Amino acid sequence: MATFFLVIIYLAFISLGLPDSLLGVAWPTMKSDYGAPLETAGLLFMTIAAGTIVSSLASGRILNRFGTGIVTFFSCLMTSGALLGFHFAHSIFWLFICAIPLGLGAGAVDSGLNNYVASHYKAHHMSWLHCFWGVGATLGPIIMAQFISGQHSWRSGYLVIAGLQFALVVILFFTLPLWNKVGGNSNGISTNEPENTKSGLVDDDTDNRKPMKIKGVKLALVSFLFYCGAEATMGLWGSSYLVNMKELSADVAARWVSLYFAGITVGRFITGFITLKISNRTLIRMGQWVALAGAMLLFLSLPATFSLIGFIMVGLGLAPIFPCMLHETPLRFGQKHSQTIMGYQMAVAYTGSTFLPPLLGFIAAHLTIGIFPFVIASFIAIMLLGSEKLNLLLNRNKLINVKNNNSTVI
Repeated sequence: MATFFLVIIYLAFISLGLPDSLLGVAWPTMKSDYGAPLETAGLLFMTIAAGTIVSSLASGRILNRFGTGIVTFFSCLMTSGALLGFHFAHSIFWLFICAIPLGLGAGAVDSGLNNYVASHYKAHHMSWLHCFWGVGATLGPIIMAQFISGQHSWRSGYLVIAGLQFALVVILFFTLPLWNKVGGNSNGISTNEPENTKSGLVDDDTDNRKPMKIKGVKLALVSFLFYCGAEATMGLWGSSYLVNMKELSADVAARWVSLYFAGITVGRFITGFITLKISNRTLIRMGQWVALAGAMLLFLSLPATFSLIGFIMVGLGLAPIFPCMLHETPLRFGQKHSQTIMGYQMAVAYTGSTFLPPLLGFIAAHLTIGIFPFVIASFIAIMLLGSEKLNLLLNRNKLINVKNNNSTVI
């Protein structure tokens, strides 16, 4: 039963990834149909991101009140309706209207499923969950490209993706009773740490504090902000850096950037097996150092091939960080507040991926895209420092808990 239900969750995350890359792929054709300027896509993206951030921040209360199953069902219904709206939209105004529920639905699903898996499944399932997001994010552009090249119709691409989302909505409807049934069964689906409510930064007073007052939460948010900033900035500006600074052709640069994304997806699949032997904290640290080494490789005046190695290293290094940090949430901050804090983390993550890449673009427009390696390395370094400071707090609190327990025994 738990395995079957996990398949449903994986399907939900594939569907979460499906729409994420559609706008960028379809926009060159869409803007011609609407007679819209290029920058309109950026405004649509910001609208979707704003909805996602808002729903992520509110997800704690909503999920605690209605449950993950109900929220996932209605959120997927909302996103499928929004995608269908993109298919029928005959003006830019209606695209912006549909972008709002698309973002709101995505944020609630993302926060809810991440916390559900972190609370009920082991670490390798979290890595594979985000690997399946990569599957969806890869399939979306492939499906859209088929219709653009074959029928010259981006609308048909949105219609097919909406149909796939509606199919998931039907599956979720008939499996709603399983959410509480499987979630309440502790056999075979517990996290790696059976007493995770009494570990990490959790102490006797934690349940009585507001989530943002818990020690270490702000450090965790810093790590999420700069992780997503680094990941999105690599994807958005990596090709421009390779073309302008390494003098590669646009098609070769695009293929090299695709290998960066492949490194993340494949890395997360492999990480799922590694988590069976190595802790989340160790994998986070190893990934950060590998990613930093890859970014530093881009600094060096070496043949362009070394830049490809650097891109792949950054992708492989980033792969375990996000899912492992998410899976650590209940352990770090306790089960009671994990859903609310998960929502905060997802909101900050989306903020990083939305605002930090344009920041580099603004600076590069006034200086040079050559600052790309420095910015990527800085983002990763800040993430590393925040993560290590959080680890110090974890270790210190663990020692205090051990001393207190020993005193109580004596």
